Amino acid sequence: MAASRPRQNTLPDSQHTLPDSLTFTDLGVPDLLNRQLAAAGVERPFPIQAATLPDALAGRDVLGRGRTGSGKTYAFVLAVLTRLAANTTRRRPGRPRALILAPTRELATQIDRVMAPLAQALSLRTMAVFGGVAARPQIAGLQAGVDVLVACPGRLTDHVEAGHAHLDAVEITVLDEADHMADLGFLPSVRRLLERTPRGGQRLLFSATLDSGVDVLVRRFLTKPVVHSVDSTLSPVAAMTHHVLHVHAEDRFAVLVELTATANRTVVFTRTKRGAKTLARRLAAAGVSAVELHGNLAQGARTRNLRAFATGEAHTLVATDIAARGIHIDDVALVVHADPPVEHKAYLHRSGRTARAGADGTVVTLMTDAQVTEVRALTRKAGITATTSRLRPGDELLREIAPGERRLVPQPVPPSGGPQPEVRPAHGGRRQRGGKPASTSTRSASTRSGAAAFSSRSRPGTRRSGR
Repeated sequence: MAASRPRQNTLPDSQHTLPDSLTFTDLGVPDLLNRQLAAAGVERPFPIQAATLPDALAGRDVLGRGRTGSGKTYAFVLAVLTRLAANTTRRRPGRPRALILAPTRELATQIDRVMAPLAQALSLRTMAVFGGVAARPQIAGLQAGVDVLVACPGRLTDHVEAGHAHLDAVEITVLDEADHMADLGFLPSVRRLLERTPRGGQRLLFSATLDSGVDVLVRRFLTKPVVHSVDSTLSPVAAMTHHVLHVHAEDRFAVLVELTATANRTVVFTRTKRGAKTLARRLAAAGVSAVELHGNLAQGARTRNLRAFATGEAHTLVATDIAARGIHIDDVALVVHADPPVEHKAYLHRSGRTARAGADGTVVTLMTDAQVTEVRALTRKAGITATTSRLRPGDELLREIAPGERRLVPQPVPPSGGPQPEVRPAHGGRRQRGGKPASTSTRSASTRSGAAAFSSRSRPGTRRSGR
């Protein structure tokens, strides 16, 4: 396919203020979907939806750029379902009519959950396929026929190579979080999958940035795409307040307990899987209702822990960067970087778990004396202004940041969930455990050596988890 120069349709963030009267009907969304949206409490389009829906509904290739939490999921879900419903083509066994590729299991599940009730109203069938769970039910679902298939590249490649899925009937292809797929090393698999879709099909690509090889996908697979850039990765979020808490190393855990001991929904990020597991267990032992989310959990445990967090059974989710793009839980009041991330993009994506879709939120980074230079560089590159405060446990500022009654009730130790099943690496070579390609390293050696800020090894007197 010949490369084409994208048609720019880009406005500064400040110009994306929408009139109060604008509705999804004005954008071309049918009444049946409008009623479903209203029932779900979605009544007014967000800028990324208002910008991309008219072009996507007209059948054009679209490149949508917007930060996490800007409403991209509804932007492409509404376009895909509306166009499929207007076409009389029938679904066939093993041949989906639309394909949505996502980098993580959590994101694939979230997209399917958002889309399923809308699709059902249109008598369309959806399903999600990803690794870490049994393949047989997925094969049965594919053979029964689906209109929209939401998939992670590795497991879909397995089904395609085994002959259980064929992509020659795909009318619309969506790539969500394309830059994250590039970061995880999935682009070779994505390219091979896209090459199996019809050349004349519509392609919608959504990404926060165009680096990490995403521009190669745009040039190779999108035809004269219309570019809509809304809320760039570095644009400030007015409803998000940033704090850097300068603490003694020995005070970090006590400060973290004070921040997470309320009933407010909080996401705490660590750099390593071991650090997330250890910290979740220490918080639970201290009386915080905390669960963990990381790549060493089996899929069943990941699903249970996310459900506990979403339903309010657990108020704190301790996660690695796998959750920075892969989940959306409503009403997250606070994000805490227990370990400051290495890159500013990771800071922004982690922080994007709060202050989503116009809601307020607070972001806290814990910083020790040894991390001052690192954190200052991080916030500068992220383009945010943070209030830096030196404090000790019991400081009144902690109650201002995380208001509410502190309740510490010792919790049972969360189940570890066992090791992660094998998944296909993006380069098509041997598999490895942990859900990432063997050729991809997501953190440097210096990060690995110092990242586990809350690991049991660094805290004398705490029980060490088994290997």
